[in-house]
Amino acid sequence: MRDGTVLRVNVFRPRGDEPVPVIMSAHPYGKDAVPGRSRSGRALNPQYRIMPQPDRVGISAWTGWEAPDPAFWVPRGYAVVNADARGGGTSEGQAHLFEAQEADDYEDLIAWAGTQPWSTGKVGLDGVSYLALSQYAVAARAPEQLAAICPWEGFSDLYRDFAWPGGIRENGFAVLWSTLTARAARVAPPPLRRELARHTTRDQWYRDRTPDIDRIGVPVLVCGSFSDHNLHTRGSFEVFRRAGQARPERPRRWLYTHRGGKWATYYSTDAASIRARFFDHTLRDLDNGWDALPPVRLAVYESGPTPVAVTAESEWPPADLRMRRLFLDGMDGCLGDGPSRVTVQTGFAMNGPGLEWTWRIPEALDVIGPMSLRLHVSARAADDLTLFVGVRKIAEGAVVPFEGSYGFDRAWMSYGWQRAGFRDLDPELTTDLHPVHTFERRVPIRPGEVIPVDIELREHATRFRAGEELRLVVRGRWVHSRNPVTGSFPAGYVRRRGGTAIIHTGPEHPSSLLLGHRHPTGSPGEPWLEKAP
Repeated sequence: MRDGTVLRVNVFRPRGDEPVPVIMSAHPYGKDAVPGRSRSGRALNPQYRIMPQPDRVGISAWTGWEAPDPAFWVPRGYAVVNADARGGGTSEGQAHLFEAQEADDYEDLIAWAGTQPWSTGKVGLDGVSYLALSQYAVAARAPEQLAAICPWEGFSDLYRDFAWPGGIRENGFAVLWSTLTARAARVAPPPLRRELARHTTRDQWYRDRTPDIDRIGVPVLVCGSFSDHNLHTRGSFEVFRRAGQARPERPRRWLYTHRGGKWATYYSTDAASIRARFFDHTLRDLDNGWDALPPVRLAVYESGPTPVAVTAESEWPPADLRMRRLFLDGMDGCLGDGPSRVTVQTGFAMNGPGLEWTWRIPEALDVIGPMSLRLHVSARAADDLTLFVGVRKIAEGAVVPFEGSYGFDRAWMSYGWQRAGFRDLDPELTTDLHPVHTFERRVPIRPGEVIPVDIELREHATRFRAGEELRLVVRGRWVHSRNPVTGSFPAGYVRRRGGTAIIHTGPEHPSSLLLGHRHPTGSPGEPWLEKAP
């Protein structure tokens, strides 16, 4: 590296001397953490057992954790470079997670790979989770040899997406991940867990560790998952929304959506073939029709991890959605098209079961996109509130399960988090459907004061039949158990212990849920796969 530190890589190449393009990934987990031998053959990494997938994960013995599979790429004429980041695996130095040093090193790795005699000089980045989010900062620098990136489910804002969603501290996965990552390092990085807890607002410490995705300067194929609301969903869609918008010539962006298992989908034949078509176009300059594809691949789900329809869209959210504002009625617990004529105040304790409102679906609909909830609230015996929101799909009287974060297969349709004291919105990033808070200051709620609280609900695409129900749930604590067998472990959040939230509805305080829907369309076919001649 530019400072003399040695990083080590695994390189897989086709036979012969002909230069080929490079698929690269870099991460702190150890490039040699590949499937190990067992009595029955090759055993997958233990993470796949801890966080089970709904479908088989098919990878070769050379595949690093969440990294591209050399057995897929090398026969297709690519070199695969899997690098140990600074301080990880076999590389020298001390890891500094999320810091500018990572981008410096990645820039040097790209320059090295792009100037090897076996390289054509074009490098693409690919990988899941940390291997995705580590791409953003270096892509914002647009180094000469970097031709394209494919971040497959990677959050993009350390505060908003990971450490303090909605201004509420995540103390489950964030604690587990930072602890295990530190243990895996050759030299333990600075104590990330302590710093995440110490910085309670989105201050300069967080801004220094958040990539400038507006400056991404190369073509992007981003995977935005509907099944990772607790971690990567928000940030992935934000990358598609904002990537390269500060560039004089904005690079092309494409969005692949799904609600299957994170790794099962990434390593699936269809998803890998789609990534190959993208890289064939951007790294090998093949005229394979990729550039003519509509930029959004949208998968719609009725339940579980298998889509009922897949469509190609011109934008996200789809352009033909009808925006509908549903008003909360505190009298009958319904969601309706107009505000209630009666002013109602309904309360729940922070440690209680919360409140629910239901919309009975009048006709078959696809409800798609993020959703925005505005609650008018006051607080009793408290100067702040932690608000956890979930949206369920109800069919035949039962909650319909979907694939969720960390292998949890009983997730709801969508979720949102918001601490009421963080009420300031970012005027440049906020839209009606997508409120974005600054999280720079917390304003206590005064006794008797009624304040509006805007809550962003995570992206999804859900099909309803006539007569089914959409049910909005608001509580003062996370809506699922942390039980490692039956709950959404390791997701966990620090809630406020005392106080009562009062939800105000009616003409003076029209609490409401904004969503987009359209009539069902599409079929289960795959619009982005290259058709055989």
